[in-house]
Amino acid sequence: MGHLTGKTVIITGGGRAVLENGKAGSIGYGIATAYAKEGANIVITGRNVKKLEEAKEELERLYGVQVLPVQADISAGADNAAIAKGTVEKAMEAFGRIDVLINNAQASASGVTLADHTTEQFDLAMYSGLYAAFHYMQACYPYLKETKGTVINFASGAGLFGNYGQCAYAAAKEGIRGLTRVAATEWSRDGINVNVICPLAWTAQLEQFQKAYPDAFEKNVHTPPMGFFGDPEEHIGRACVQLAHPDFKYMTGETLTLEGGLGLRP
Repeated sequence: MGHLTGKTVIITGGGRAVLENGKAGSIGYGIATAYAKEGANIVITGRNVKKLEEAKEELERLYGVQVLPVQADISAGADNAAIAKGTVEKAMEAFGRIDVLINNAQASASGVTLADHTTEQFDLAMYSGLYAAFHYMQACYPYLKETKGTVINFASGAGLFGNYGQCAYAAAKEGIRGLTRVAATEWSRDGINVNVICPLAWTAQLEQFQKAYPDAFEKNVHTPPMGFFGDPEEHIGRACVQLAHPDFKYMTGETLTLEGGLGLRP
């Protein structure tokens, strides 16, 4: 029996993705795998139904957990509050509780300079990342208050360091950092632990970014001091499990930087 058996986690952007070597190829899927190994009930959202169904099949088959896939897309022009609320209602209907919310979903037009960015590209990053975190946090709040739960949001070094060609992505991620700190201040009295992680993991998207924008990749993506990138499951996923562990206490509101093999550090 895992540490999180009977708990329920919502992971946005949790569809199955794999690297060329067959390992977990997205942060969301790596997190879902780590939580499945701890026995948690899992709700995964995403735009691609096929990837969600593939994740459900594999996680249930390998780890014997229950996985609820929900197609959901926070985007410009949509009733985004209703989309987030609908996802949360489905989670409650299936599992009766919400213990962890992980806002991982993010889309962006990486490699496009600030001068060349379109409004549509900027909206893509803001809605899929910042607005999604906002709406899911609001929708989950009453249930996290009941369970004294955990919120884990994802920011990025792109915002911390101003990466070339990532203006909308960086802006969304810095907004998420600010949102997280406010939630940590306001929700600590409710027993809700709120943190933000800035990961550097080797993902399928990073593989694609390297191929599509080699110049931007060379300027902005640097191998961590340990000599390798974080693994979506073994490093990022396990850090998320640790933050939600019932015996684990961490100063709420902290920004955690997680780079290849370096572990958690403020």
